[in-house]
Amino acid sequence: MNPTLVTTADGSHSLYIAELSEHYHSVHGAIQESEHVFIGAGLEAVSSRIPYLHLLEMGFGTGLNAFLTYLACLNNPARHVYYTALEAYPIDTQTALQLNYTNRLNAHAHAPVFEAMHQCAWNSPVAVTPNFTLTKLCTTIQEATLPTNAFHLIYFDAFAPSAQPELWTATVFEKMYQALLPDGLLTTYCAKGEVKRTLRNVGFTVQSLPGPIGKREMTRAMKPA
Repeated sequence: MNPTLVTTADGSHSLYIAELSEHYHSVHGAIQESEHVFIGAGLEAVSSRIPYLHLLEMGFGTGLNAFLTYLACLNNPARHVYYTALEAYPIDTQTALQLNYTNRLNAHAHAPVFEAMHQCAWNSPVAVTPNFTLTKLCTTIQEATLPTNAFHLIYFDAFAPSAQPELWTATVFEKMYQALLPDGLLTTYCAKGEVKRTLRNVGFTVQSLPGPIGKREMTRAMKPA
């Protein structure tokens, strides 16, 4: 796949995949969507008292969710984030370094961290900072081997079910369920009824939450204790 750089409504960049007719983020604003769906409804809903936060992202993509997570945790220096990301089709470093997230977030001092997230090795843990360990796995969710009862939070940021329905199946969500710790959360921009029914059938408790700009609803699911 050959992504094209685009600018979304809030001025932040995203990528467009012509082969799938899909954007990596909402055209209404890449940053505002990620902050709402993954930081606000996900990270901020997890107890700040957890000193070692284990987080799984389905779809590393542009690295925006990882970078926003890093920035959000700067005010909690006692917390160490262990961030695992699955990505079957990594973008090239040249494309990643064109993304304007550090500028739009006024995070120029942290640009080396964003660059390191894209330049660091795949398939092994890398201490991007003393408090943020990133493990990027170049694999599909179907082929990935995930530990059981390991993650406090999952960012499920796959392409839409209309583009890649194989990523939204009961088999995939069962894998997510098994990987989560009890009381762990899965958050996603998708609010399709079929997706929510599948999550419930797997065993999740499902909430419909207000969506980001341009979207009425989003979904958060919890693995019961």
